Amino acid sequence: MDGTSITTEQTVGEIIASALADIGVTHAFGVISIHNMPILDAIAREGRITFIPARGEAGAMNMADAHARVSRTLGVCITSTGTAAGNAAGAQVEALSAGTPLLHITTQIDRPFMDRDRAAIHDVPRQPDMLKAISKGYVRVWEPHQALDALLAAARLAMSAPSGPVALEIPIDVQRVKLTPRGMPARVAPLLATPDPALLDELAAMLRAAQRPLLWLGGGARGAAEAATALVARGVGAVTSTNGRAVVPEDHPHSLGAFNMTPEAQAIYDRADLTLVIGSRLRGNETRNNTMRLGARIAQVDADATQAGRNHPVDFFVPGDARLVLEGLLARLPAWLDTDATFLADIGAARTAGVARLLKTLGPYAIIAQTLSDRVRRGRHPWVRDVTISNSTFGNRFVQLAAPHLGVHALGGGIGQGIAMGIGAALAGADRAICLVGDGAAQLSLGELATAQEALAPVTFVLMNDGGYGVIRNIQDAQYGGRHVYANILTPDFSLVCAAIGMRHARVSAVADFTAALDATLTAEGPCMVEVDMRAIGPFAESFAGPPAGAAGSVR
Repeated sequence: MDGTSITTEQTVGEIIASALADIGVTHAFGVISIHNMPILDAIAREGRITFIPARGEAGAMNMADAHARVSRTLGVCITSTGTAAGNAAGAQVEALSAGTPLLHITTQIDRPFMDRDRAAIHDVPRQPDMLKAISKGYVRVWEPHQALDALLAAARLAMSAPSGPVALEIPIDVQRVKLTPRGMPARVAPLLATPDPALLDELAAMLRAAQRPLLWLGGGARGAAEAATALVARGVGAVTSTNGRAVVPEDHPHSLGAFNMTPEAQAIYDRADLTLVIGSRLRGNETRNNTMRLGARIAQVDADATQAGRNHPVDFFVPGDARLVLEGLLARLPAWLDTDATFLADIGAARTAGVARLLKTLGPYAIIAQTLSDRVRRGRHPWVRDVTISNSTFGNRFVQLAAPHLGVHALGGGIGQGIAMGIGAALAGADRAICLVGDGAAQLSLGELATAQEALAPVTFVLMNDGGYGVIRNIQDAQYGGRHVYANILTPDFSLVCAAIGMRHARVSAVADFTAALDATLTAEGPCMVEVDMRAIGPFAESFAGPPAGAAGSVR
Protein backbone atom coordinates (compact mmCIF):
# COMPACT_ATOMS: atom_id res chain seq x y z
CA MET A 1 0.00 0.00 0.00
CA ASP A 2 1.08 3.59 -0.62
CA GLY A 3 2.06 5.01 2.76
CA THR A 4 1.96 8.66 1.71
CA SER A 5 -0.02 10.80 4.15
CA ILE A 6 -3.06 12.35 2.49
CA THR A 7 -5.16 14.83 4.43
CA THR A 8 -7.18 16.65 1.75
CA GLU A 9 -10.74 15.44 1.72
CA GLN A 10 -12.26 14.22 -1.55
CA THR A 11 -15.75 13.27 -2.56
CA VAL A 12 -16.46 9.61 -3.21
CA GLY A 13 -16.89 10.57 -6.86
CA GLU A 14 -13.35 11.95 -6.88
CA ILE A 15 -12.03 8.87 -5.09
CA ILE A 16 -13.68 6.61 -7.68
CA ALA A 17 -12.24 8.66 -10.57
CA SER A 18 -8.72 8.54 -9.12
CA ALA A 19 -8.92 4.85 -8.28
CA LEU A 20 -9.97 3.91 -11.81
CA ALA A 21 -6.96 5.73 -13.23
CA ASP A 22 -4.68 4.22 -10.59
CA ILE A 23 -5.63 0.66 -11.58
CA GLY A 24 -4.83 1.38 -15.23
CA VAL A 25 -8.12 2.49 -16.81
CA THR A 26 -7.39 4.82 -19.73
CA HIS A 27 -10.83 5.10 -21.33
CA ALA A 28 -14.38 5.03 -20.03
CA PHE A 29 -17.62 5.22 -22.00
CA GLY A 30 -21.07 6.38 -20.99
CA VAL A 31 -23.73 9.08 -20.92
CA ILE A 32 -23.66 11.92 -18.40
CA SER A 33 -26.61 12.34 -16.06
CA ILE A 34 -27.56 14.11 -12.87
CA HIS A 35 -26.95 10.87 -11.01
CA ASN A 36 -23.34 10.28 -12.19
CA MET A 37 -22.05 13.86 -12.38
CA PRO A 38 -19.88 13.61 -9.25
CA ILE A 39 -17.87 10.84 -10.90
CA LEU A 40 -17.77 12.25 -14.42
CA ASP A 41 -16.95 15.78 -13.30
CA ALA A 42 -14.04 14.34 -11.31
CA ILE A 43 -12.82 12.33 -14.32
CA ALA A 44 -12.86 15.48 -16.46
CA ARG A 45 -11.05 17.62 -13.86
CA GLU A 46 -8.40 14.98 -13.15
CA GLY A 47 -7.74 14.38 -16.86
CA ARG A 48 -6.14 10.94 -16.56
CA ILE A 49 -9.01 9.03 -18.17
CA THR A 50 -10.47 9.79 -21.61
CA PHE A 51 -14.24 9.71 -21.28
CA ILE A 52 -16.18 9.07 -24.50
CA PRO A 53 -19.74 10.45 -24.34
CA ALA A 54 -21.81 7.99 -26.32
CA ARG A 55 -25.23 8.87 -27.74
CA GLY A 56 -26.86 6.07 -25.79
CA GLU A 57 -26.02 3.68 -22.98
CA ALA A 58 -26.27 0.61 -25.22
CA GLY A 59 -23.60 2.04 -27.50
CA ALA A 60 -21.45 3.01 -24.52
CA MET A 61 -21.55 -0.54 -23.19
CA ASN A 62 -20.63 -1.99 -26.60
CA MET A 63 -17.74 0.46 -26.84
CA ALA A 64 -16.44 -0.48 -23.40
CA ASP A 65 -16.80 -4.16 -24.28
CA ALA A 66 -14.80 -3.92 -27.51
CA HIS A 67 -12.19 -1.64 -25.92
CA ALA A 68 -11.62 -4.23 -23.20
CA ARG A 69 -11.29 -7.09 -25.70
CA VAL A 70 -8.74 -5.31 -27.91
CA SER A 71 -6.75 -3.60 -25.15
CA ARG A 72 -6.83 -6.70 -22.92
CA THR A 73 -7.64 -4.47 -19.97
CA LEU A 74 -10.67 -3.73 -17.79
CA GLY A 75 -13.50 -2.06 -19.70
CA VAL A 76 -15.51 0.68 -17.97
CA CYS A 77 -19.03 1.88 -18.78
CA ILE A 78 -20.69 4.58 -16.65
CA THR A 79 -24.46 4.96 -16.72
CA SER A 80 -27.17 6.58 -14.65
CA THR A 81 -29.80 4.81 -12.61
CA GLY A 82 -33.15 3.52 -13.82
CA THR A 83 -33.89 3.60 -17.53
CA ALA A 84 -30.28 4.52 -18.34
CA ALA A 85 -28.92 1.37 -16.72
CA GLY A 86 -31.68 -0.56 -18.47
CA ASN A 87 -30.69 0.89 -21.84
CA ALA A 88 -27.28 -0.78 -21.43
CA ALA A 89 -28.75 -4.18 -20.58
CA GLY A 90 -28.79 -5.75 -24.04
CA ALA A 91 -25.21 -4.70 -24.73
CA GLN A 92 -24.15 -5.99 -21.31
CA VAL A 93 -25.67 -9.38 -22.17
CA GLU A 94 -23.25 -9.43 -25.12
CA ALA A 95 -20.33 -8.73 -22.76
CA LEU A 96 -21.57 -11.52 -20.49
CA SER A 97 -21.78 -13.92 -23.45
CA ALA A 98 -18.24 -13.03 -24.51
CA GLY A 99 -16.77 -13.12 -21.00
CA THR A 100 -15.49 -9.55 -21.25
CA PRO A 101 -13.82 -8.12 -18.12
CA LEU A 102 -15.93 -5.01 -17.73
CA LEU A 103 -17.06 -2.73 -14.92
CA HIS A 104 -20.54 -1.24 -15.26
CA ILE A 105 -20.58 1.66 -12.82
CA THR A 106 -24.16 2.74 -12.38
CA THR A 107 -25.97 4.72 -9.77
CA GLN A 108 -28.93 4.82 -7.44
CA ILE A 109 -31.20 7.44 -5.99
CA ASP A 110 -30.51 8.76 -2.48
CA ARG A 111 -30.29 6.00 0.09
CA PRO A 112 -33.30 7.07 2.22
CA PHE A 113 -35.56 6.46 -0.80
CA MET A 114 -33.80 3.45 -2.35
CA ASP A 115 -35.78 0.22 -2.90
CA ARG A 116 -38.96 1.78 -1.46
CA ASP A 117 -40.93 2.32 -4.69
CA ARG A 118 -41.72 5.94 -3.80
CA ALA A 119 -41.53 7.19 -7.41
CA ALA A 120 -38.40 9.28 -6.95
CA ILE A 121 -36.94 10.42 -10.27
CA HIS A 122 -35.01 7.62 -11.98
CA ASP A 123 -36.07 5.15 -9.28
CA VAL A 124 -36.36 1.52 -10.34
CA PRO A 125 -37.10 -0.58 -7.25
CA ARG A 126 -35.93 -3.83 -8.84
CA GLN A 127 -32.83 -2.45 -10.55
CA PRO A 128 -30.57 -4.83 -8.57
CA ASP A 129 -32.53 -7.82 -9.91
CA MET A 130 -31.97 -6.61 -13.48
CA LEU A 131 -28.27 -5.98 -12.91
CA LYS A 132 -27.75 -9.36 -11.28
CA ALA A 133 -29.40 -11.08 -14.24
CA ILE A 134 -27.01 -9.52 -16.78
CA SER A 135 -23.80 -9.54 -14.76
CA LYS A 136 -21.18 -11.95 -13.56
CA GLY A 137 -21.48 -10.18 -10.22
CA TYR A 138 -23.28 -7.28 -8.55
CA VAL A 139 -21.93 -4.96 -5.85
CA ARG A 140 -23.82 -2.13 -4.13
CA VAL A 141 -22.05 0.60 -2.17
CA TRP A 142 -24.09 1.29 0.95
CA GLU A 143 -21.62 3.47 2.85
CA PRO A 144 -19.11 6.08 1.62
CA HIS A 145 -16.14 4.49 3.39
CA GLN A 146 -16.92 1.23 1.55
CA ALA A 147 -16.70 2.71 -1.97
CA LEU A 148 -12.99 2.22 -2.72
CA ASP A 149 -12.85 -1.39 -1.57
CA ALA A 150 -16.10 -2.15 -3.37
CA LEU A 151 -14.62 -0.77 -6.59
CA LEU A 152 -11.43 -2.82 -6.22
CA ALA A 153 -13.38 -5.99 -5.41
CA ALA A 154 -15.70 -5.48 -8.41
CA ALA A 155 -12.73 -4.90 -10.73
CA ARG A 156 -10.94 -8.02 -9.49
CA LEU A 157 -14.10 -10.09 -9.90
CA ALA A 158 -14.60 -8.84 -13.47
CA MET A 159 -11.02 -9.74 -14.46
CA SER A 160 -10.85 -13.13 -12.76
CA ALA A 161 -11.58 -16.16 -14.93
CA PRO A 162 -14.18 -16.83 -16.05
CA SER A 163 -14.16 -13.07 -16.64
CA GLY A 164 -17.30 -11.04 -17.24
CA PRO A 165 -19.14 -7.78 -16.58
CA VAL A 166 -19.67 -6.73 -12.97
CA ALA A 167 -22.22 -4.09 -11.96
CA LEU A 168 -21.18 -1.57 -9.29
CA GLU A 169 -24.07 0.50 -7.97
CA ILE A 170 -23.19 3.78 -6.17
CA PRO A 171 -26.06 5.93 -4.86
CA ILE A 172 -25.90 9.63 -5.73
CA ASP A 173 -25.76 10.80 -2.10
CA VAL A 174 -22.80 8.48 -1.49
CA GLN A 175 -20.96 9.99 -4.49
CA ARG A 176 -21.16 13.46 -2.90
CA VAL A 177 -19.86 12.57 0.57
CA LYS A 178 -16.36 13.85 1.41
CA LEU A 179 -13.75 11.53 2.94
CA THR A 180 -10.06 11.52 3.63
CA PRO A 181 -8.79 9.15 0.93
CA ARG A 182 -6.34 6.39 1.76
CA GLY A 183 -3.60 4.68 -0.21
CA MET A 184 -4.24 2.41 -3.16
CA PRO A 185 -2.77 -1.05 -3.77
CA ALA A 186 -0.06 -1.12 -6.44
CA ARG A 187 -2.27 -3.18 -8.75
CA VAL A 188 -5.48 -5.15 -8.87
CA ALA A 189 -4.64 -8.64 -10.10
CA PRO A 190 -7.21 -11.19 -11.23
CA LEU A 191 -7.54 -14.39 -9.24
CA LEU A 192 -6.32 -17.40 -11.22
CA ALA A 193 -7.93 -20.84 -11.07
CA THR A 194 -4.89 -23.02 -10.36
CA PRO A 195 -5.24 -26.57 -11.74
CA ASP A 196 -4.65 -29.68 -9.61
CA PRO A 197 -1.18 -31.12 -10.45
CA ALA A 198 -2.53 -34.67 -10.21
CA LEU A 199 -5.16 -33.92 -12.85
CA LEU A 200 -2.47 -32.37 -15.07
CA ASP A 201 -0.40 -35.54 -14.70
CA GLU A 202 -3.35 -37.63 -15.87
CA LEU A 203 -4.18 -35.29 -18.75
CA ALA A 204 -0.55 -35.30 -19.89
CA ALA A 205 -0.59 -39.09 -19.87
CA MET A 206 -3.69 -39.05 -22.08
CA LEU A 207 -1.91 -36.77 -24.57
CA ARG A 208 1.22 -38.94 -24.61
CA ALA A 209 -0.90 -41.98 -25.40
CA ALA A 210 -2.93 -40.29 -28.16
CA GLN A 211 -2.03 -40.80 -31.81
CA ARG A 212 -4.40 -38.21 -33.26
CA PRO A 213 -4.95 -35.51 -30.58
CA LEU A 214 -6.84 -32.31 -31.34
CA LEU A 215 -7.21 -29.04 -29.41
CA TRP A 216 -10.57 -27.26 -29.58
CA LEU A 217 -9.76 -23.69 -28.47
CA GLY A 218 -12.44 -21.26 -27.33
CA GLY A 219 -12.57 -17.69 -26.09
CA GLY A 220 -11.35 -18.79 -22.67
CA ALA A 221 -8.01 -19.66 -24.28
CA ARG A 222 -7.39 -16.20 -25.76
CA GLY A 223 -4.88 -15.43 -23.04
CA ALA A 224 -3.02 -18.69 -23.61
CA ALA A 225 -1.95 -18.27 -27.24
CA GLU A 226 1.77 -18.83 -26.67
CA ALA A 227 1.27 -22.06 -24.74
CA ALA A 228 -1.40 -23.37 -27.12
CA THR A 229 0.81 -22.72 -30.15
CA ALA A 230 3.74 -24.42 -28.43
CA LEU A 231 1.62 -27.51 -27.77
CA VAL A 232 0.49 -27.63 -31.40
CA ALA A 233 4.15 -27.41 -32.43
CA ARG A 234 4.78 -30.63 -30.50
CA GLY A 235 2.42 -32.62 -32.70
CA VAL A 236 -1.18 -31.73 -31.80
CA GLY A 237 -3.86 -30.52 -34.20
CA ALA A 238 -6.05 -27.49 -33.54
CA VAL A 239 -9.45 -26.02 -34.30
CA THR A 240 -11.04 -22.89 -32.85
CA SER A 241 -14.43 -21.50 -32.07
CA THR A 242 -15.23 -18.10 -33.53
CA ASN A 243 -14.27 -16.46 -30.24
CA GLY A 244 -11.05 -18.47 -30.02
CA ARG A 245 -9.74 -17.48 -33.43
CA ALA A 246 -5.97 -16.95 -33.79
CA VAL A 247 -5.14 -18.49 -30.40
CA VAL A 248 -3.08 -20.64 -32.74
CA PRO A 249 -2.08 -18.74 -35.92
CA GLU A 250 -4.88 -19.18 -38.43
CA ASP A 251 -2.49 -20.18 -41.20
CA HIS A 252 -0.76 -22.84 -39.10
CA PRO A 253 -0.51 -26.03 -41.20
CA HIS A 254 -1.97 -28.12 -38.34
CA SER A 255 -5.01 -25.93 -37.68
CA LEU A 256 -8.52 -25.94 -39.06
CA GLY A 257 -8.88 -22.35 -37.89
CA ALA A 258 -12.56 -21.49 -37.49
CA PHE A 259 -13.61 -23.81 -40.34
CA ASN A 260 -15.07 -26.02 -37.65
CA MET A 261 -18.33 -27.25 -39.20
CA THR A 262 -17.33 -28.35 -42.71
CA PRO A 263 -17.65 -31.97 -43.86
CA GLU A 264 -13.85 -32.15 -43.88
CA ALA A 265 -13.76 -30.94 -40.27
CA GLN A 266 -16.20 -33.66 -39.24
CA ALA A 267 -13.96 -36.24 -40.91
CA ILE A 268 -11.05 -34.94 -38.81
CA TYR A 269 -13.09 -35.19 -35.61
CA ASP A 270 -14.09 -38.74 -36.49
CA ARG A 271 -10.41 -39.72 -36.69
CA ALA A 272 -9.31 -37.89 -33.53
CA ASP A 273 -8.68 -40.23 -30.61
CA LEU A 274 -8.51 -37.38 -28.07
CA THR A 275 -10.13 -33.94 -28.32
CA LEU A 276 -9.03 -31.48 -25.65
CA VAL A 277 -11.55 -28.63 -25.30
CA ILE A 278 -9.90 -25.54 -23.76
CA GLY A 279 -12.00 -22.59 -22.62
CA SER A 280 -14.95 -23.28 -24.90
CA ARG A 281 -18.61 -23.84 -24.10
CA LEU A 282 -19.10 -25.64 -27.45
CA ARG A 283 -21.85 -23.26 -28.50
CA GLY A 284 -24.76 -24.77 -30.36
CA ASN A 285 -24.30 -22.79 -33.57
CA GLU A 286 -20.73 -24.15 -33.87
CA THR A 287 -21.52 -27.77 -32.96
CA ARG A 288 -24.88 -28.25 -34.68
CA ASN A 289 -26.59 -27.87 -31.32
CA ASN A 290 -24.06 -30.22 -29.75
CA THR A 291 -24.82 -33.09 -32.12
CA MET A 292 -21.42 -33.05 -33.86
CA ARG A 293 -19.13 -35.96 -33.11
CA LEU A 294 -15.97 -34.51 -31.57
CA GLY A 295 -13.64 -37.47 -31.20
CA ALA A 296 -13.31 -40.87 -29.54
CA ARG A 297 -12.47 -39.31 -26.16
CA ILE A 298 -13.05 -35.76 -24.96
CA ALA A 299 -11.24 -33.93 -22.19
CA GLN A 300 -12.34 -30.48 -21.09
CA VAL A 301 -10.59 -27.56 -19.38
CA ASP A 302 -12.52 -24.61 -17.99
CA ALA A 303 -11.90 -22.03 -15.29
CA ASP A 304 -15.50 -22.56 -14.14
CA ALA A 305 -15.83 -26.01 -12.61
CA THR A 306 -19.61 -25.97 -13.08
CA GLN A 307 -19.15 -26.16 -16.85
CA ALA A 308 -17.91 -29.77 -16.82
CA GLY A 309 -19.75 -31.65 -19.56
CA ARG A 310 -22.50 -29.05 -19.64
CA ASN A 311 -22.88 -28.91 -23.43
CA HIS A 312 -21.24 -32.17 -24.45
CA PRO A 313 -20.42 -35.39 -22.56
CA VAL A 314 -16.74 -35.51 -21.60
CA ASP A 315 -14.45 -38.28 -20.40
CA PHE A 316 -12.17 -36.11 -18.27
CA PHE A 317 -12.36 -32.60 -16.80
CA VAL A 318 -9.73 -30.26 -15.39
CA PRO A 319 -10.90 -27.07 -13.68
CA GLY A 320 -8.33 -24.34 -14.13
CA ASP A 321 -7.06 -21.31 -15.99
CA ALA A 322 -6.35 -22.14 -19.64
CA ARG A 323 -2.84 -20.70 -19.65
CA LEU A 324 -1.85 -22.46 -16.42
CA VAL A 325 -3.21 -25.78 -17.67
CA LEU A 326 -1.43 -25.55 -21.02
CA GLU A 327 1.83 -24.46 -19.42
CA GLY A 328 1.51 -27.34 -16.97
CA LEU A 329 1.05 -29.78 -19.84
CA LEU A 330 4.07 -28.41 -21.69
CA ALA A 331 6.19 -29.00 -18.59
CA ARG A 332 5.01 -32.62 -18.45
CA LEU A 333 5.31 -33.54 -22.14
CA PRO A 334 8.28 -34.34 -24.37
CA ALA A 335 9.50 -31.90 -27.02
CA TRP A 336 7.74 -33.95 -29.70
CA LEU A 337 4.76 -36.25 -29.28
CA ASP A 338 4.60 -39.52 -31.19
CA THR A 339 1.50 -38.56 -33.15
CA ASP A 340 0.19 -39.41 -36.61
CA ALA A 341 1.90 -37.11 -39.14
CA THR A 342 -0.68 -37.92 -41.81
CA PHE A 343 -3.47 -36.82 -39.48
CA LEU A 344 -1.74 -33.49 -38.88
CA ALA A 345 -1.19 -32.89 -42.59
CA ASP A 346 -4.82 -33.72 -43.34
CA ILE A 347 -5.95 -31.00 -40.95
CA GLY A 348 -4.34 -28.32 -43.11
CA ALA A 349 -5.79 -29.90 -46.22
CA ALA A 350 -9.25 -29.88 -44.63
CA ARG A 351 -8.95 -26.15 -43.92
CA THR A 352 -7.83 -25.50 -47.53
CA ALA A 353 -10.87 -27.37 -48.80
CA GLY A 354 -13.17 -25.37 -46.53
CA VAL A 355 -11.69 -22.11 -47.75
CA ALA A 356 -12.12 -23.09 -51.40
CA ARG A 357 -15.74 -24.08 -50.87
CA LEU A 358 -16.49 -20.82 -49.06
CA LEU A 359 -14.94 -18.62 -51.75
CA LYS A 360 -17.01 -20.40 -54.37
CA THR A 361 -20.23 -19.50 -52.52
CA LEU A 362 -19.32 -15.81 -52.37
CA GLY A 363 -19.39 -15.15 -56.08
CA PRO A 364 -18.38 -11.51 -56.74
CA TYR A 365 -17.79 -10.87 -53.03
CA ALA A 366 -14.79 -13.20 -52.97
CA ILE A 367 -12.65 -10.22 -54.04
CA ILE A 368 -13.90 -8.17 -51.09
CA ALA A 369 -13.29 -11.04 -48.67
CA GLN A 370 -9.76 -11.61 -49.96
CA THR A 371 -8.90 -7.91 -49.80
CA LEU A 372 -10.18 -7.62 -46.25
CA SER A 373 -8.30 -10.73 -45.13
CA ASP A 374 -5.05 -9.45 -46.61
CA ARG A 375 -5.34 -5.98 -45.11
CA VAL A 376 -6.58 -7.09 -41.68
CA ARG A 377 -3.85 -9.67 -41.18
CA ARG A 378 -1.01 -7.66 -42.70
CA GLY A 379 -1.87 -4.43 -40.87
CA ARG A 380 -2.74 -6.05 -37.53
CA HIS A 381 -6.07 -4.25 -37.63
CA PRO A 382 -8.80 -5.04 -35.10
CA TRP A 383 -11.46 -6.86 -37.12
CA VAL A 384 -14.91 -5.91 -35.79
CA ARG A 385 -18.11 -7.43 -37.15
CA ASP A 386 -21.82 -6.95 -36.70
CA VAL A 387 -24.31 -9.71 -37.44
CA THR A 388 -24.76 -9.48 -41.20
CA ILE A 389 -24.72 -11.90 -44.14
CA SER A 390 -21.16 -10.97 -45.03
CA ASN A 391 -19.93 -11.78 -41.55
CA SER A 392 -21.88 -15.02 -41.32
CA THR A 393 -20.39 -16.14 -44.64
CA PHE A 394 -16.80 -14.90 -44.66
CA GLY A 395 -16.15 -12.46 -41.81
CA ASN A 396 -16.26 -14.99 -38.99
CA ARG A 397 -13.99 -17.53 -40.69
CA PHE A 398 -12.10 -16.40 -43.76
CA VAL A 399 -10.72 -12.97 -42.83
CA GLN A 400 -7.62 -13.91 -40.84
CA LEU A 401 -6.71 -12.27 -37.54
CA ALA A 402 -3.15 -11.37 -36.60
CA ALA A 403 -3.81 -12.10 -32.90
CA PRO A 404 -6.75 -13.37 -30.84
CA HIS A 405 -7.44 -10.04 -29.10
CA LEU A 406 -7.91 -8.33 -32.48
CA GLY A 407 -11.13 -10.20 -33.24
CA VAL A 408 -14.37 -8.57 -32.02
CA HIS A 409 -17.84 -9.69 -32.98
CA ALA A 410 -21.33 -9.94 -31.52
CA LEU A 411 -20.90 -13.36 -29.94
CA GLY A 412 -24.46 -13.40 -28.62
CA GLY A 413 -25.86 -12.88 -32.12
CA GLY A 414 -27.53 -9.52 -31.52
CA ILE A 415 -27.62 -7.09 -34.45
CA GLY A 416 -26.79 -3.42 -34.34
CA GLN A 417 -23.74 -3.54 -32.05
CA GLY A 418 -21.00 -3.31 -34.68
CA ILE A 419 -20.70 0.48 -35.04
CA ALA A 420 -20.28 1.03 -31.31
CA MET A 421 -17.90 -1.92 -31.02
CA GLY A 422 -15.86 -0.50 -33.87
CA ILE A 423 -15.44 2.76 -31.94
CA GLY A 424 -14.34 1.01 -28.76
CA ALA A 425 -11.88 -1.19 -30.64
CA ALA A 426 -10.50 1.79 -32.54
CA LEU A 427 -9.68 3.64 -29.31
CA ALA A 428 -7.90 0.67 -27.72
CA GLY A 429 -4.42 1.61 -28.91
CA ALA A 430 -4.00 -0.97 -31.67
CA ASP A 431 -3.91 -0.17 -35.39
CA ARG A 432 -6.90 1.30 -37.21
CA ALA A 433 -10.03 -0.82 -36.70
CA ILE A 434 -11.93 -2.22 -39.68
CA CYS A 435 -15.60 -2.77 -38.90
CA LEU A 436 -18.01 -4.81 -41.05
CA VAL A 437 -21.67 -3.83 -40.71
CA GLY A 438 -24.92 -4.21 -42.63
CA ASP A 439 -27.37 -1.46 -43.54
CA GLY A 440 -30.18 -2.89 -41.43
CA ALA A 441 -28.10 -3.36 -38.30
CA ALA A 442 -26.40 0.01 -38.75
CA GLN A 443 -29.72 1.77 -38.31
CA LEU A 444 -29.91 0.61 -34.70
CA SER A 445 -26.91 2.77 -33.81
CA LEU A 446 -26.71 5.55 -36.40
CA GLY A 447 -26.30 8.08 -33.62
CA GLU A 448 -23.01 6.52 -32.58
CA LEU A 449 -21.51 7.54 -35.93
CA ALA A 450 -21.51 11.04 -34.44
CA THR A 451 -19.64 9.65 -31.43
CA ALA A 452 -17.03 8.18 -33.78
CA GLN A 453 -16.60 11.51 -35.56
CA GLU A 454 -16.45 13.51 -32.36
CA ALA A 455 -13.79 11.19 -30.90
CA LEU A 456 -11.92 11.02 -34.24
CA ALA A 457 -11.91 7.27 -33.75
CA PRO A 458 -9.54 5.59 -36.25
CA VAL A 459 -12.04 3.16 -37.74
CA THR A 460 -13.15 2.22 -41.24
CA PHE A 461 -16.77 1.12 -41.43
CA VAL A 462 -17.32 -1.29 -44.34
CA LEU A 463 -21.07 -1.11 -44.78
CA MET A 464 -22.65 -3.87 -46.87
CA ASN A 465 -25.88 -2.34 -48.17
CA ASP A 466 -28.50 -4.64 -49.66
CA GLY A 467 -31.43 -2.37 -48.82
CA GLY A 468 -32.99 -4.17 -45.87
CA TYR A 469 -32.73 -7.36 -43.88
CA GLY A 470 -31.21 -9.52 -46.60
CA VAL A 471 -30.90 -12.71 -44.59
CA ILE A 472 -34.55 -12.44 -43.54
CA ARG A 473 -35.56 -12.15 -47.19
CA ASN A 474 -33.47 -15.22 -47.98
CA ILE A 475 -35.22 -17.19 -45.22
CA GLN A 476 -38.58 -15.98 -46.49
CA ASP A 477 -37.62 -17.19 -49.96
CA ALA A 478 -36.58 -20.58 -48.62
CA GLN A 479 -39.33 -21.20 -46.07
CA TYR A 480 -42.20 -18.73 -46.52
CA GLY A 481 -43.02 -18.74 -50.19
CA GLY A 482 -41.05 -15.60 -50.96
CA ARG A 483 -43.29 -13.34 -48.86
CA HIS A 484 -40.96 -10.47 -47.92
CA VAL A 485 -42.88 -9.04 -44.98
CA TYR A 486 -41.20 -6.48 -42.67
CA ALA A 487 -37.77 -7.09 -44.21
CA ASN A 488 -37.70 -4.35 -46.88
CA ILE A 489 -37.16 -1.52 -44.45
CA LEU A 490 -36.51 2.11 -45.37
CA THR A 491 -32.76 2.53 -45.76
CA PRO A 492 -31.24 6.01 -45.44
CA ASP A 493 -28.77 7.53 -47.86
CA PHE A 494 -25.60 6.89 -45.90
CA SER A 495 -23.62 9.41 -47.92
CA LEU A 496 -25.95 12.12 -46.60
CA VAL A 497 -25.73 10.75 -43.06
CA CYS A 498 -21.94 10.90 -43.24
CA ALA A 499 -21.99 14.37 -44.79
CA ALA A 500 -24.19 15.63 -41.98
CA ILE A 501 -21.55 14.77 -39.38
CA GLY A 502 -18.45 15.41 -41.51
CA MET A 503 -17.43 11.77 -41.96
CA ARG A 504 -15.57 10.67 -45.09
CA HIS A 505 -17.70 8.38 -47.28
CA ALA A 506 -17.13 6.38 -50.46
CA ARG A 507 -19.64 4.21 -52.31
CA VAL A 508 -18.46 1.11 -54.19
CA SER A 509 -20.73 -0.13 -56.97
CA ALA A 510 -18.25 -2.58 -58.57
CA VAL A 511 -16.10 -5.05 -56.65
CA ALA A 512 -13.05 -4.06 -58.72
CA ASP A 513 -13.16 -0.66 -57.00
CA PHE A 514 -13.26 -1.97 -53.44
CA THR A 515 -9.54 -2.42 -52.77
CA ALA A 516 -8.63 1.15 -53.71
CA ALA A 517 -11.56 2.56 -51.72
CA LEU A 518 -10.56 0.58 -48.62
CA ASP A 519 -6.86 1.40 -48.90
CA ALA A 520 -7.62 5.11 -49.15
CA THR A 521 -9.09 5.00 -45.65
CA LEU A 522 -6.33 3.08 -43.89
CA THR A 523 -4.07 6.09 -43.42
CA ALA A 524 -6.85 8.66 -42.97
CA GLU A 525 -7.45 10.60 -39.78
CA GLY A 526 -10.65 9.77 -37.95
CA PRO A 527 -13.52 7.53 -39.07
CA CYS A 528 -14.42 6.70 -42.67
CA MET A 529 -17.17 4.70 -44.32
CA VAL A 530 -16.86 2.51 -47.40
CA GLU A 531 -20.37 1.60 -48.53
CA VAL A 532 -20.68 -1.47 -50.75
CA ASP A 533 -23.76 -1.21 -52.98
CA MET A 534 -24.83 -4.84 -53.06
CA ARG A 535 -27.86 -4.08 -55.21
CA ALA A 536 -25.53 -2.82 -57.93
CA ILE A 537 -23.03 -5.68 -57.54
CA GLY A 538 -25.57 -8.47 -57.35
CA PRO A 539 -26.19 -11.53 -55.16
CA PHE A 540 -23.83 -14.06 -53.63
CA ALA A 541 -23.29 -17.19 -55.70
CA GLU A 542 -25.20 -19.11 -53.02
CA SER A 543 -27.96 -17.58 -50.92
CA PHE A 544 -27.30 -17.56 -47.18
CA ALA A 545 -30.49 -18.24 -45.25
CA GLY A 546 -29.18 -18.64 -41.71
CA PRO A 547 -29.24 -21.86 -39.72
CA PRO A 548 -31.60 -24.69 -40.69
CA ALA A 549 -35.22 -24.33 -39.58
CA GLY A 550 -35.49 -25.26 -35.92
CA ALA A 551 -31.81 -24.66 -35.17
CA ALA A 552 -30.66 -22.05 -32.69
CA GLY A 553 -28.88 -18.85 -33.66
CA SER A 554 -29.53 -15.27 -34.68
CA VAL A 555 -30.54 -14.81 -38.30
CA ARG A 556 -31.28 -11.11 -38.40
